[in-house]
Amino acid sequence: MTAFRTVAGQIRFLIIAALAMAWTPALAQQADVQTCWRLLDYLAVDYSGAVSDRGQIVSAPEYAEMKEFSATAAKTIAALPDKPQKAALNSDADRLQAAIDRKAPPAEVAGIARSLGQALLAAYPVPLAPARAPDLKRGGELFRENCSSCHGLTGAADTPQAKQLDPPPVAFSDKARADQRSPFALYQVISQGLEGTAMASFDSLSPDDRWALAYYASRFAYPDKLIEQGKAVWESDANLRQRVPDLKTLSGLTEAALARDIGAERATAVLAYLRSQPQAVISSNSTLALAKQRLQESLIAYQAGDRARAKSLALSAYLDGFEPVEAALSVRNGALMADVERGMGELRAAIDRGESADAVAERVSALDAKFGEVETALSPDRGSAASTFVGAATILLREGLEALLIVIAMLAFLRKGDRAEMTRPVHYGWVGALAAGVLTWWAATELITVSGATRELTEGLGSVLAAVVLLFVGIWMHGKAQANEWQRYIREKLSGAVTSGSAWFLFLLSFIAVYREIFETILFYVALAAEGNIGALVGGALFGAAVLAAIAVAMLRFSQRLPIAKFFAFSSALVAVLAVVLAGKGIAALQEAGLIGVSPLNEVPRITMLGLFPTVQVVAAQLITLLILLAGFAWNRRRAATTAAA
Repeated sequence: MTAFRTVAGQIRFLIIAALAMAWTPALAQQADVQTCWRLLDYLAVDYSGAVSDRGQIVSAPEYAEMKEFSATAAKTIAALPDKPQKAALNSDADRLQAAIDRKAPPAEVAGIARSLGQALLAAYPVPLAPARAPDLKRGGELFRENCSSCHGLTGAADTPQAKQLDPPPVAFSDKARADQRSPFALYQVISQGLEGTAMASFDSLSPDDRWALAYYASRFAYPDKLIEQGKAVWESDANLRQRVPDLKTLSGLTEAALARDIGAERATAVLAYLRSQPQAVISSNSTLALAKQRLQESLIAYQAGDRARAKSLALSAYLDGFEPVEAALSVRNGALMADVERGMGELRAAIDRGESADAVAERVSALDAKFGEVETALSPDRGSAASTFVGAATILLREGLEALLIVIAMLAFLRKGDRAEMTRPVHYGWVGALAAGVLTWWAATELITVSGATRELTEGLGSVLAAVVLLFVGIWMHGKAQANEWQRYIREKLSGAVTSGSAWFLFLLSFIAVYREIFETILFYVALAAEGNIGALVGGALFGAAVLAAIAVAMLRFSQRLPIAKFFAFSSALVAVLAVVLAGKGIAALQEAGLIGVSPLNEVPRITMLGLFPTVQVVAAQLITLLILLAGFAWNRRRAATTAAA
C-alpha cells in the first residue's frame, strides 16, 4: 500500500508539472498581449500631452516616453507566436512608430494605436470583462485604502503627495482623458502598473477586486446628477441596449466611441449610468443573443451532417441562452415562455428524427422570430413595481403550494394519530430546506452562476424522487382509509416507539419537498431582483407567504375536524394527485436538461399546474404513476374485503 501511494504521488506530481509546463507559455503570452495593449491605449490617450495638433512638441519628456512605448509595443508584437494576422500587426506597429517620429497630429496617432490594439486582441484574445457585475462598494473601499493618497478622494489628483510625484498621477476627473479611456484600460493599469511612474501593480488583488476598482475609478468624470438622465436614455432606446449588450462591450467602451453613435451629450449621460450601475447590461439581451447564435451554429452543424453536435448546440441554446431569462419571462408573458420552450424541445426532437435541413431551418427561423417577441416583453420599459409585486407573489404561491400540501398532510397525519412529538423531524426538514435555500441564494449571487442544466437537473431529480415517495405514501394512506385498518394501525404502530429510520424518512421527505420548490423560487427571484423594484419584490414575497400561511392554518383546522377514516381517504387522494403532478414535472425538467429525449404530442395541452406537458415521455410517466396508484388502491380494497369476510 505504501509503495502504491508513493507511485500515485509521483504520477500526480508529474501530471501537475506537465500541466504547469503547458500553461506557462500561454500565461506568458497573455501577459505580453495585455502589456502591449496597455501601452497602445496609453499612447492613444496621452500622446496629445506630448505633441500638439500642429506637430509641435509640447513636452519633450512625454514625447520621449511616447517613442519608447511605441518601440516596446512593436518589439512585443514581433515576439508573439506566429499567426496569419501577425504580418499586418507588425506593419501597423511600424506605421505607429513612423507617425510618432514625424510628430503626427494626436488624432492620427490615437486612431492607429486604437486600431492596432483592437486587431491585437482579435488575433491574441485575452479576458476583456469581469465574470460578474463589479461591486462598486468594494471598489470604493479599495480606492480609499490604496489610491486616494495620490489620486484624491474625488479623483482629481490634487493631494499633497500627488504634487511631489513626477510624472504626476492621472486625474480621473479629467473629462478629456476619461473620454478616451475604458474600464478595461484602467483594469490593465491596475493589474500591471505603469513603468516610469509611481503607479504600482495591484495584481495581488483578485480579478473581481481589480474590476471593482477599475469601474469605481472610471466614474469620477461623470457627475451623479447625470445618472437618472442616462437611465432614461438607456431604458427607452432598444438599439442602444443592443449596441452595449454585455459587460465585455461595456468594459471596452470609451465615451468617444459611443458618442460617434449616439452623440456626445447622450453618451456622457449613458456612461454615467452604466458605470455606476454596470449590472444594467446583464439583461436578456446578452443571453438571447447567445441563444440565437447557438441556434444558428446548430443549424450549420445539422446541414453539415453532424447531428450530435447540432443537438448539443440546440440544447445549449436553451440552457445557456433562453433558460436564464425564463423566470422573468414567465412573469411577464407566460404563454410566450411556453411557446418558446415547446419550440426548442420540438427542434431537438426534429434533429433526433432526422428531419430535412430545410424543415430544421424553418424551426430555427420561427424561434428567432419568437426571440424578438421575448426581447420586447423583457425590455426595461415593460417592467413596473406592480408587475414585480404580482410576479413575486404568484411565483411563491405557485411554487410553494405543492410543498405546503405535502408538509401539511404529514403534520396532520401525525397529529391525527396522537404523535405530535414526531412532528419535529417534519419541521426540521422544511426549516432546513429554507436555510439551504438562503445558502443557495447567497451562492447563486456571490460565488457561482447556477447553470440552466444544474437548475433543471435539481428540479427534475427532486421531483421524481418526491413523486416516487408520494406514490407509496398515497397507496399506504389509502389502505388506512379502509374499514378498521386505521384503528389497527394506530394500535400497533403509533402506540409504539417510532424508530430513528422513521424520523429520518419524515425529515427527508419534508426537506426534499420544500427545497426543490425553494430552489426554483430563488432563481425566479434572482431574475426579478436584477430588474430592480426591490421593495415591490419583497412586498410580493411577504404577501405570498401570508397567503400560504393562511392556507396552512385552514388545512390543519379542517383536517382536525375530519373523521380519521375520511382524513386518510382525503389525504391519500391529495398525495396521489401530487405524485402524478411531480412525476410529470420531473420528467419535463429532465427533458429540458437534455437527460431524456423529447417526443412532442401537439394534441395534448400544456397545464403546468398539473405537471402536464405535451410530450410522450411526460404523459407516459404520469399514466404509469396513475396506473400504479389505481392498482394499489384496488389491492387495498380487495385486502380490506378479504379481512372483513374473514
